[in-house]
Amino acid sequence: MLNNYEEYAVFLSTLLDRFDSIQSVEFNAYLTSATEGYSSGTILFQNEIKFTFVEHIDFAGKRLFKYGYTVYKAGETLFYYDSQPHPNDPSLAATFPHHKHISPDIKHHRIPAPGISFERSNLEFVIREIEATLL
Repeated sequence: MLNNYEEYAVFLSTLLDRFDSIQSVEFNAYLTSATEGYSSGTILFQNEIKFTFVEHIDFAGKRLFKYGYTVYKAGETLFYYDSQPHPNDPSLAATFPHHKHISPDIKHHRIPAPGISFERSNLEFVIREIEATLL
């Protein structure tokens, strides 16, 4: 799906068709250069669950170079993933730089994120996590 912009746009536009749990999807996706793209969006689920995302894609390298995924319930942040490196935190070394922020003290409480990668979009991973743990 990270091969080119057209394939990635189809991937995004078919999320609603591929996951029965999704109530709506809104997104923006565009090229920022001949080989790079950007997407952002919101995916809504039942029970006031909202998932927002940002992905920066290197289509030439067929990989992400930055992302952010946040999950909310009734306006409260439940958890989020980001790729901001924390090299001084040895507990995150196993999945560096990928990690998940969780409560309590969500900004500073980080755990490894073994399912997150730069090698693919992580949207389906987070959707499945929402389905398994929140719905």
